[in-house]
Amino acid sequence: MPETLTGTVPAGWELTTLGGVCERGGGDIQTGPFGSQLHASDYVSAGIPSIMPQNIGDNRVVADGIARISEADARRLDRYLVRPGDIVYSRRGDVERRALIRDEQDGWLCGTGCLRVRLGTGVVDPAFAAFYLAHPAVRAWITQRAVGATMPNLNTAILSAVPFLLPPLPEQHRIASILGSLDDKIELNRRMNQTLESVARAIFRSWFVDFDPVRKKMEGTTGGQLGLPRSLAALFPSTLVASILGPIPEGWRVSEIGQEVQAVGGSTPSTANEAYWNGAIAFATPKDLAGLSAPVLLHTERLITEAGAATISSGVLEPGVVLMSSRAPIGYLALNEVPVCVNQGFIAMRCQGALSGHYVLHWARSSMESIRGNANGTTFLEISKRNFRPLPVLVPPPSLVDRFTAVADGLHQRVVGNVRENETLVDMRDALLPRLLDGRLRARSGLSLTNQAVVAGADGIGTEL
Repeated sequence: MPETLTGTVPAGWELTTLGGVCERGGGDIQTGPFGSQLHASDYVSAGIPSIMPQNIGDNRVVADGIARISEADARRLDRYLVRPGDIVYSRRGDVERRALIRDEQDGWLCGTGCLRVRLGTGVVDPAFAAFYLAHPAVRAWITQRAVGATMPNLNTAILSAVPFLLPPLPEQHRIASILGSLDDKIELNRRMNQTLESVARAIFRSWFVDFDPVRKKMEGTTGGQLGLPRSLAALFPSTLVASILGPIPEGWRVSEIGQEVQAVGGSTPSTANEAYWNGAIAFATPKDLAGLSAPVLLHTERLITEAGAATISSGVLEPGVVLMSSRAPIGYLALNEVPVCVNQGFIAMRCQGALSGHYVLHWARSSMESIRGNANGTTFLEISKRNFRPLPVLVPPPSLVDRFTAVADGLHQRVVGNVRENETLVDMRDALLPRLLDGRLRARSGLSLTNQAVVAGADGIGTEL
């Protein structure tokens, strides 16, 4: 999208700039507070959330682990507080990311390292603006102009100069509604997956970490009072015994993870040999797990050939292997749903013995502090297979592992289904977004996302939706 966007401004639309839109609406573009205004010692455990670059997701604020400031500091820095309809950008690094502020973030702080776009009123629909700024060409425009020798840096002047194609407000609303319906469904699926995963984690912790059913039996609770089906409750003993892990249920045993799973690593085929690359076999690096919204690996950025896979000692891993990044950073986790090869940044756990993949996945998550505690390295921490294999793992009876696996797999398959649906929705949104936002696809009034029809012109321009 050059300075003139598509080269042709659709009838009734206007070409302006983001800064011009803000000025006409009575808004502005400003930076968050500088470090001199907000020190590390000012952050508190409970208070007003402060949006940092790491909290900027895909058009949404990611509140997990968000920093907070006191109400007194929020009043002192009130000019940096956000309102619904604002858009927040990262000033450094991944400068094309942005998040639309929603009602639940009203009064939060646009934190250090961020920029706030306030659109004002009466000129642009904030949801439309947020989608427009997600246009691939707009993102590229911003990235290309971000300054910095080692890391891209965004400033108010660059954002103000972003070319902005402005349809009439009614058409803005229709475009935002179409794309927003897709975004809302994607977000609903993501939240559903968080709930499903939290259920599985809670069950694992209750049964295999806190031993709740055993402790309740020790207190005299019986039968249906345990909150479990009788056949399941009968699988738990009523006694704890001493072990190197502390008290554990009677009849369970402590083993080493390397004795219960096949822990293998990977490597990278020579990039100088073209015969190894661009094949049909998924090749995973920790980066492929970094962006996952759920512990489900369906695709990888790079593919290798059978010849490339033959150079990796662990070969092609069948679906259902527990993948754990072993460095930079330690602790990304996923189950692969497709055959995959891994690079040297993984410990992959084949679970073909007493412990299932679902059990091992949750064991690794609950034991991550211990896993990281056994890492070493000068440049970056790494957990080697040698240090990993002796780590202790609790092995319950097979019947109980099987019952947990059945429950966890049922939840996991729903997660996988939601992830697959989200991939389809993202593809649909990303295909519609540039065509709607540069006028090649026009949104008619009176149509919802579920009953829209595409009427294609001979040249593909001016299509209506």
